[in-house]
Parts: sequence; structure tokens; C-alpha cells
Amino acid sequence: MMITIIPAIDLKDGKCVRLKQGVASDETVYSDSPSEMAKHWQKEGGEFLHVVDLDGAFDGKPVHFEELKAICKTVHIPVEIGGGIRTDEDIENLLATGVSRVILGTRACEHPEELTRLVEKFGGDKIAVGIDARDGKVQTKGWVETTDVNAVDLAKKVDAAGVGTIIYTDTSRDGMMDGVNAFEMGKICSAVKCDVVASGGVSNVEDIKRLVALNCDNLTGAIVGKALYEETVTVRQLKKAAK
Repeated sequence: MMITIIPAIDLKDGKCVRLKQGVASDETVYSDSPSEMAKHWQKEGGEFLHVVDLDGAFDGKPVHFEELKAICKTVHIPVEIGGGIRTDEDIENLLATGVSRVILGTRACEHPEELTRLVEKFGGDKIAVGIDARDGKVQTKGWVETTDVNAVDLAKKVDAAGVGTIIYTDTSRDGMMDGVNAFEMGKICSAVKCDVVASGGVSNVEDIKRLVALNCDNLTGAIVGKALYEETVTVRQLKKAAK
């Protein structure tokens, strides 16, 4: 299966920013118009968009509904959203903006027993779970807290609940542009049957080639942020490597 290249849009105070390792104070603003940025990545060849509500992640409730509506109206490619999604109402309100799926992180880690019900209510294709980990241990609440939960163990629970996609982020690599953690990615892919999307540290063509070399049929996507914004690589170059 080919790996889809997924540009990332991180929202903070209504703007498109990037953080280094998720630290709120270490931000770079790339655009005042997230919808224009979404249009740009679609034009560059992006076939899916990964949006993170950073304020939502830190506050524990989504806040960028209007920006999401604008993004979904502007582009015709699918959009996923994560950040601070804690309740069924959050999921309903976010799906109403036009996004294709919502990403649960903290809620999935703290209450994995709820996932089966959420999949039955909303559909396995509408629910993705973001597993953010450092040294194999899951991090929650905008990566502020590191738990004792093993990432592979959580991935197995998520898969068993019928969730369609796991987005696995190595938080120590995120925003650092020092390469993807292919070893950990391989462990997650081998442990589950659902789709897996790689995130964190994907910064060049070699990273995509490393992911392709894992030869995991369920590794379906790679989220790319800082490298695209810093223009060290293009969506098209990454797509070519993904073939």
C-alpha cells in the first residue's frame, strides 16, 4: 500500500504555527490564515490534511471550530482534527464542521474501554486515535504528562475496539527534523491490523524511504510539518519517495 503524504496544520490563537517538541512557548507563526495554508498544501499535492487544535490540546476542549469550517470549505481533500477532544459532544460538533475524522488522544489513553461504544456510535472510519509516545510510553494532555502506559499495549486495545486508524507520534522527534523513529513505527504496525499513520520527525525523502522499507501493509500515511514549512523538501518529492 502506498504511503499518503499528509501536511500538518497546527492552530494556535487562530494562526498556523509550529511548535518544537510540543512546547507552547517555542512557536513559529507561518500564516495568519489557516484556510489559505490548507489551499496551499492541496495545490502542492497534499491528498489529506492533519489539523491540530493546540489551544484545544492544552485547554482540554476544542476551540478552532470556525477555522476548521473555513478549511473544509476551502479544500476538497479530507481533513482530520485532533486536540482536546474529550466528550461525545466535541466529536459531534467537530464532525459537523466537515472534517472526515476526529483524533482522540488523552481520552483514548485514559478511557480505552469507551472506544468500542464510540466506534459503534460514530463509525470506525470517523474515529482515529493519536498515540503520542516518548521512549515507548504514552504522553497525554498536549504531551505535558508522561504515563506508565506502553504504546504497543494501547495500540492493541485501540485496534480491538474497531478504530480505523492509529496516528503514532514519537514526541521526542516532533519538530526537530532529525528523522523518523522507524523502529518504533514498525513495532506499532506489527501489533495491529488497523491503518497506522507515522508522525514526528518526518523531514526528508530518506525518512519516507525508511518507512516504505518497513514493508508494513497497514502503514498508510506520514504526517509532515516543519520540513514543509521550512521548505527543505516538497510534498511532490515525498510522494515520489512514497511510491
